[in-house]
Amino acid sequence: METFESLVRAEFAPENTYLNTASNGLLPARTVTALHEAVRIRAEGRPLGPLYEDVEAVRASFARLAGVPVERVATGGSVTELGSLIAASLPAGAEVLTAEGDFASLVNPFHVRGDLKVRAVPLERLAESVRPGTALVAVSSAQSADGRVAGLAELRARAREHGARLYVDASQSAGWLPLEADGCDFLAAVGFKWLMGPHGAALFVVPEDFGGLTPLLAGWAAGEVPWDSCYGPVEHLARSARRFDVSPALFTHAGLRASLALLEELGVDAVRAHDLGLADRFRAGLAELGHAPVPSPGSAIVSVPGLGHRQPDLSRAGIEVSDRAGNLRASFHLYNTAADVDRLLDVLAG
Repeated sequence: METFESLVRAEFAPENTYLNTASNGLLPARTVTALHEAVRIRAEGRPLGPLYEDVEAVRASFARLAGVPVERVATGGSVTELGSLIAASLPAGAEVLTAEGDFASLVNPFHVRGDLKVRAVPLERLAESVRPGTALVAVSSAQSADGRVAGLAELRARAREHGARLYVDASQSAGWLPLEADGCDFLAAVGFKWLMGPHGAALFVVPEDFGGLTPLLAGWAAGEVPWDSCYGPVEHLARSARRFDVSPALFTHAGLRASLALLEELGVDAVRAHDLGLADRFRAGLAELGHAPVPSPGSAIVSVPGLGHRQPDLSRAGIEVSDRAGNLRASFHLYNTAADVDRLLDVLAG
């Protein structure tokens, strides 16, 4: 029987100490193989049926990870694109509550409307700031800048109490933190970070009643029978969340299918335990060096104020991290080891 470690060793052999999944995840070997096969299918003129099957396999896999029926899952190209559907559904003057400094892809669609009341508060005050008249709360489940994890349980309760909808961007948590999307009205996540897929796909969970969204981006792929919806207006939109699909990036979904299969084999709970163990090891090492990271308990992302300037030197030493607003951001995923953490600490110690 294959263990967590043996499965990971079979899929990854990074040349560098790669601690930057919060920017881009590494591709498993099986994903690289799937991408090569998809390219060969196109290059050799073979039928594309298997590539469209990959799209549906991705939808089903993400639905299982999210804990929702597959009929609630749409696939698009970016979180910005999907969030724009939510922004477009709100009436003029509606209040949208966000966390200060949250990621632009999440918050910007609400700002560019120009006629919405977008209110930003500190993340730790988000739940208490939901009030009568709040139409939507939009928040990342884990903050990109520093890894802080939103208290979604309390936020769900407050949103329900005041009749507000909840929109969660899980791009920085899907793959290491259980999604529990059934407690959200809307949830979106890109596939190229912790889900370890290629760029070009984002997944979207909507309510069974579609939450008042209009499929503004609907083309032939959004039809109940896509290949019968190629010409003229789409007469019958899909009865499921597929009505919000755009024409799929086939290569991307071919790779993402393989990556999601690996995650399902490993289990998100096991990945979470592994990732958090490494993050806590890094936090303990930082304390010994006299550095205090941004408090982010229970997060696989660790951000250290004042050390962002070390990123170029670390990269030259073969250690990949990020500089975010002057903070050194390290993110730990299933392909990382204790040796990776210790190497980063050794270089930081000089």
